[in-house]
Amino acid sequence: MKPFTTALLAFFVLLGLASPAQAALPAWPNVKIGATGPTVQSAQHLLRHRGYNIAADGDFGPATESAVKQFQTSAGLRADGEVGPLTWPKLIVSVQRGNNSEAVKAAQIQLNRYGYGLVVDGDFGGGTYNAAVAFQTAQQLENNGIIGPMTWQALVGGTPGGSGAFSLPLARGDLPRSEYDDPHHDYPAIDLPVSNRPAYAMVSGVAYRINDGATTGCGYGVKILKDGVEYQYCHFSSWAVANGQSVTAGQQVGTTGNTGNSTGPHLHIAIKINGVKRCPQNFLLAIYDGLTPPVPSSLPTTGCYY
Repeated sequence: MKPFTTALLAFFVLLGLASPAQAALPAWPNVKIGATGPTVQSAQHLLRHRGYNIAADGDFGPATESAVKQFQTSAGLRADGEVGPLTWPKLIVSVQRGNNSEAVKAAQIQLNRYGYGLVVDGDFGGGTYNAAVAFQTAQQLENNGIIGPMTWQALVGGTPGGSGAFSLPLARGDLPRSEYDDPHHDYPAIDLPVSNRPAYAMVSGVAYRINDGATTGCGYGVKILKDGVEYQYCHFSSWAVANGQSVTAGQQVGTTGNTGNSTGPHLHIAIKINGVKRCPQNFLLAIYDGLTPPVPSSLPTTGCYY
């Protein structure tokens, strides 16, 4: 090889042009007083891991702000009380299989944003390890099951379902793809046969509780409103959100059950626009396949029931 060619190749290697570059990590989010949701809850668990006695309730109130300021001071950061791009790298804790801690709970909450359906118990066992490996593989990270700085940034900064911020209503492992194209029995909707499983927000929006009682109608459920579209969940055994709470895609909104007018444990999903029910099957299948789902107004109103 000629000296000029060798030098040029070395220059390209230095620029990272000689081989495919790894996808850029998402930016760290900025959460501050008034924020709610799973990312706030993860930050609270990380603060608890470091000895700050605050509630991990997902509500960034004065106590959390005070703890953040104390941590920032101890870490040599400006104490602005906001968990942003400079604070997250200092706050996170690498966790791996065999650990049992508040930091593991923080990681489990983040993995659940992506639909892994973990019990948030702080025990980094086989289920958490498998979820971590699956997430790392999907994000083209080193899939060693260790949740270190790069995996933390991908978890906390990423949006479930890709750029459109969509999530399956159940953990991917709860049901095969074939269940997401089944017709409903008499109108546009779908029944997903599960029992006592976490149910997740398909989109970001505002959640409102449905309470038809334990034996009639929808039973205990939730409707998430976003851009004039209603995403309805029915037959919960319990809620995981307050009435009128803002939620993000992938956040747990309830636990599936058998309440209301139900012939057996399942999760009922419906999508409505101005009261008109739309077939949700193509929407759910796209999310399952990692694609941006169709605009709800384009979903058919017939052909998904018998």
